[in-house]
Amino acid sequence: MRANKSLISKRKVSIRRKLRKMMKCVCSRDRLSVDEMNYSSESLATRDYSATASGYSSRPGENETKVDNSNIEEAESSLRESGYLNYEEARALLGRLEYQKGNIEAALHVFEGIDIAAVIPKMKMSISRRCESDNKRRPENDYAPSMSIHAVSLLLEAVFLKAKSLKTLGRFQEAAQSCKTILDTIESALPESWPENFVSDCKLQETVAKAVELLPELWSLAGSPQDVVLSFRKALLYHWNLDDEATARIQKEFALFLLYSGYEADSPPLRSQLDGSFVPRNNIEEAVLLLRILLRKSKDPSLIHHLSFALSACGEFMTLAQQVEELLPETMERRGRYYTLSLCYCGEGENMVALDLLRNFLNNKENSVNSDCIEELLLASKICADNKVCVEDGITFSSKAISQMNGKCNQMEAIANCLLGVLLSAKSKSVSSESEKVLIQSQAFSALKASEKMMEDSDPNPYIVHHLCLEYAEHRKLRIAYDHAKNLIKLEGGTSINGYILLARILSAQKKFSDAEIVIDAALEQSGKWEQGELLRTKAKIQIAQGRLKNAIETYTFLLAVLQVQNKNLGTANKAMKCKRNRDRRLEMEVWHDLTNVYTTLSQWRDAEVCLAKSEAIDPYSASRWHSTGMLYEARGLHQEALKSFKKGLDIDPNHVPSLISTACVLRKLGCQSSSSIVKSLLIEALRLDRTNSSAWYNLGLVYKDDSGTSALEAAECLEAAVFLEESCPIEPFR
Repeated sequence: MRANKSLISKRKVSIRRKLRKMMKCVCSRDRLSVDEMNYSSESLATRDYSATASGYSSRPGENETKVDNSNIEEAESSLRESGYLNYEEARALLGRLEYQKGNIEAALHVFEGIDIAAVIPKMKMSISRRCESDNKRRPENDYAPSMSIHAVSLLLEAVFLKAKSLKTLGRFQEAAQSCKTILDTIESALPESWPENFVSDCKLQETVAKAVELLPELWSLAGSPQDVVLSFRKALLYHWNLDDEATARIQKEFALFLLYSGYEADSPPLRSQLDGSFVPRNNIEEAVLLLRILLRKSKDPSLIHHLSFALSACGEFMTLAQQVEELLPETMERRGRYYTLSLCYCGEGENMVALDLLRNFLNNKENSVNSDCIEELLLASKICADNKVCVEDGITFSSKAISQMNGKCNQMEAIANCLLGVLLSAKSKSVSSESEKVLIQSQAFSALKASEKMMEDSDPNPYIVHHLCLEYAEHRKLRIAYDHAKNLIKLEGGTSINGYILLARILSAQKKFSDAEIVIDAALEQSGKWEQGELLRTKAKIQIAQGRLKNAIETYTFLLAVLQVQNKNLGTANKAMKCKRNRDRRLEMEVWHDLTNVYTTLSQWRDAEVCLAKSEAIDPYSASRWHSTGMLYEARGLHQEALKSFKKGLDIDPNHVPSLISTACVLRKLGCQSSSSIVKSLLIEALRLDRTNSSAWYNLGLVYKDDSGTSALEAAECLEAAVFLEESCPIEPFR
């Protein structure tokens, strides 16, 4: 027993002595004798090494200190298995040593001396043979030489370190090609997959795993997005025997690349698609698939944020809401869950559901005491402001948000003040007391101006400028409104048609119809054909205001043709397209009503009736259609039929202002004494809903004039208001 131990010890000493002599040979060009080392034809003794190699290593007296124990043990394994250490393996060891010491250029110089292409066939053969089952006998005529697994591991590690060195030196394309060599070698040797219990040498598995993760990064640095996608897909589709953490990292990095790289990847190849399996059609679908897989096994909080972006970008808000609801409590905090769900329901148009969620969260005492809830308060107030619902609650939300700011963020405080101004303005339209109305309007102006002032030191916010412009325009401060509208278009960079339409309406209120038409024509040139609907309708309205009725008919006809083509081309695959189609149908219906009124003015009764029939086919329950029908009857002198039509319109929408005014006018023309109070109440109700309606003021003035029970002063005030508003009346309401 002792003799055996002594023999083993002497053998190790002999191997170490041989190894050190070989390393000296690599570093100093000294040759070892053939008898002493018994080299093969590929040994160091038969090759010459560049004189520059000695410049990258230590002086001859220091050679022994350069070889650390890990390198010696690696070499010992190869020597024990094969009996010799060939030229490539010695270089791999020396290169690793230089790399570990931080001598990147020296390491690369050593690695580049390895003819990896020459040894790849042997490595493939060794890997494939090692994969064969032990009970399979090798054919008797198979005498082709192969390498040890330790040697394969050593050389593949050298290729990997070469890729890392090239990356450090900024040679990303070469680094990617070097790293790809490792994976191509493994995949070629084992075309099906990497066996789970392949070898006991964990170093080879570690090198392969690192190469799988590094390759996409190298292709990205090299500026080759197509290769990035291919390398990610290969990493996930081929079985590399990676651990769960490595697989999760690759899936996440691939999802982020698909979402944010700006490169649209092709669909996965057919050979990687399973029958009946879901095949992503674009980047977002593939990223969503990866993120949803990750969420099932990871608690990474950033995943839900990336998934939120992906699903929001494609309009799948309810899918996101469902995903958020399925998350475990520890994955996402309660506040973030409520806020994200509220945003999802807002995106789906379920504003009241979103508002109820925010109320539930804000009414929780723990939330109000332990933390500020500025974002939740602002979202709740915006829902109230944009939809003109729960105005009082919205004022409370925005006021509370302002009180919690404490100078934290001027931009958010400006938005809060703007929302408060919009809500106060909406409230002023519903109060009956004139003094209270004036007070609330003053408060609204103050809040809007405060929001504008807060943005003076930074870029103005288009949302604030837009609402301040509307407020000025509705109060007939047209010059200031005009300046704000021009500023709005500049801020939006001409990307939104709303700014152009608002500017055209302001110009029409100033009776500058030619300028208004020029603005609309400029907007038409900069917008796409499918976005021109509202612009064309506004242009037709301008032409009507100028008395150019035939031109208006031509514009309306062109608009209807565009809408017809668009409806045929638009699909209904997603919610955005469905919403677009619904908006276009509503616009088409209003165009038919406008044409009806034009033909009525021209006394072309038959054409007007055809337009009404077209409108009824779209929506039979439209207050606007019944109003146009009543106007047609009234123009033909059929006052009773007109009155019935107006009443049907009010049955559908009791707050339809044109129907309220027209009903009052017909009743007044019929001359019923008992209807005087009804006429007055109808006109007062119309003015409660729209204080700037000149027609309501005019007809109310006539009623007061004919009524002996009222003073002439009241009638004069109403008529004066009508004249003032008529002089500054836009072709369409500003809002």
